[in-house]
Amino acid sequence: MLIAGSLGAQAQSGRVRVTGDVAVNQMVERHIELNTRAKTIPGYRVQIASFSGTSSKSNAFNLRTRFMTDYPHVQAYIIYDEPNFKVKVGDFRSRLEAYAFLQEIKEVYKGYIIKDNIYPEPPQQIEYAPDDETSGDE
Repeated sequence: MLIAGSLGAQAQSGRVRVTGDVAVNQMVERHIELNTRAKTIPGYRVQIASFSGTSSKSNAFNLRTRFMTDYPHVQAYIIYDEPNFKVKVGDFRSRLEAYAFLQEIKEVYKGYIIKDNIYPEPPQQIEYAPDDETSGDE
């Protein structure tokens, strides 16, 4: 036997007030702004190194600096993928472009092609010194 009826439920309304540090809110807004400007697309990069262990962070930054001196027209990125600091270069739309560049640098920089999200327009670089307090060997 099924009895149908209505249950008397009342919705409650009220206000929630969230308080927090203004600096945190500013950082979140800045993060959102940077992410909306930095649009990426699927593409390829050449990974020229992966460092782990002691001095891995400074080794990655030194290699990036050396690479950018040798190839100032090519973007170089340091990606921290725990526990490794990876140095990736280029924003190539096709595997063929990445391969051509790898052939150009292979005598000095050993590397391999990887699929990655790339920037169709070079992003504004944010510089960090190897001794900045970020993740890694501290």
